Amino acid sequence: MAKKNTIKNTAKKKVTLWKRFRNNKAALIACIVLIVLLTMIFAASVFTSYNVNTSDLRARLSPPGTPGRAGNSNHILGTDQLGRDLFARLLYGGRASLRVGFTVTVIGAIIGIVLGLSAGYFGGWTDMIIMRLVDIWSSAPTLLIAMTVVMIMGPGEGNLIIALSIASWTLFCRMARSQALVMRNSPMVESGHAIGVSTPQIMSKHVAPNILSPLVTTFVIETAHFINAEANLSFLGFGVQPPDTSWGLILGEGRKYLVQAPWIVIYPGLVIGITVLCLNLIGDWIRDEFDPLAVKH
Repeated sequence: MAKKNTIKNTAKKKVTLWKRFRNNKAALIACIVLIVLLTMIFAASVFTSYNVNTSDLRARLSPPGTPGRAGNSNHILGTDQLGRDLFARLLYGGRASLRVGFTVTVIGAIIGIVLGLSAGYFGGWTDMIIMRLVDIWSSAPTLLIAMTVVMIMGPGEGNLIIALSIASWTLFCRMARSQALVMRNSPMVESGHAIGVSTPQIMSKHVAPNILSPLVTTFVIETAHFINAEANLSFLGFGVQPPDTSWGLILGEGRKYLVQAPWIVIYPGLVIGITVLCLNLIGDWIRDEFDPLAVKH
């Protein structure tokens, strides 16, 4: 009987959660837009017949809607300085931008959560050493650290991920530490110690699962942050390199043609802005939804 009641309560919570999400128009629209965008990016071959690096100098700097050559569809977003289809480059370039943003955030989350949990749970010298490292790392801007590392290692997607990952863990560490400080004196943790549960088991099974809500919010918003960081560094020539492409690289290559062909800059800028905005709106909803002080309607 108790098991049936638990199942019913879980189902009821899911329905209530979906209802609240549906009532939040901004988050709902952001989620739909993001799903459509991701579908188009990862199924790019379905939406365009152009190869990302196929150039046609006769069609260079063609405006949006220009008819394509025989056997190809129109250039719905125009072409770039080498006659490459801009729509295809945006779809395929989105893979690199999203891959960098997501990978950097995952690496930062793993490192930061492990260090933050250790600092908050053990305290003492462990806490002091880890938090001083966080202060040192946080004293320099993320992009400045990343640019310095890339200048030493050389540009490229792999080196860019390493460079951004070096500075991506500090926020996760602070968040995990603050939550662990609250949890370590909770009755649940004290009961675990009383019955002889080991420290690693307490941290993995009791502390970590109960601090996930704020960390999920941080993860979503940091993903948006590092997608934007990738665009900035690739724009400056420190990120993804040809023949690969990314949204930031398209922007960087198109800035020389801003007067003759503004669409080369406008469309990737819009895609970056829409993606970052959608992730931030979803992150804000997650934060408000799982904030214990928030009023649920």
